[in-house]
Amino acid sequence: MPVHRSTLTRPILAVAMVVASSLCAIAQQSSPSRVRGTVEGVDGDVLYVKSRSGEDVKLRMTGDMRVVGIIKISLADIKVGSFIGTTTVPGPDGGNNAIEVHVFPEEMRGTGEGSRPFDLRPNSTMTNATVAETVVGNEGHILNIKYKEGEKKVVVSPDTPVVTYVPADKSELKAGAKVIAAMKMLPDGSFETNRVSVGRDGLTPPM
Repeated sequence: MPVHRSTLTRPILAVAMVVASSLCAIAQQSSPSRVRGTVEGVDGDVLYVKSRSGEDVKLRMTGDMRVVGIIKISLADIKVGSFIGTTTVPGPDGGNNAIEVHVFPEEMRGTGEGSRPFDLRPNSTMTNATVAETVVGNEGHILNIKYKEGEKKVVVSPDTPVVTYVPADKSELKAGAKVIAAMKMLPDGSFETNRVSVGRDGLTPPM
């Protein structure tokens, strides 16, 4: 049976919308803007997460909460022209070493373009840019990525996790699932979330 193009693109567009809203939230929310951890359980509209630092976090899920899946892909899937996001830290030689790389769907090209401080590790930076060149070096792949304000050379070692986004839903928020949840503090001091990224097949989202 032939598969219509619209059938294939609908889920990708939905993922693109989720990722776009997540990127906007990162730029707008005050700290803490997200929690990374493991789902402890779900009770009605409440999501319980054990953060990576060991804290118990209780999040009320909004009625319009969206969920996106994260899956592992190969470094070979990063091509010249790919629009990617990467978290980097300064290397011993002053270069940019990638902690992770995530490849955006084509519909997301240009979203969040630029480079800014990030909270994954001390001195880490998040850069969303287009791959202009990829070269195999002694330490791994070297990506020359370009964005409106400039460009960077990023070293991606063979051990650096590379992932992309796929459609998902709330049914995947089961005990043991690894997640990154956007957080918003309410006036009473509690937290709510309307965006959750969940790793597929036991994957821990690396970003």
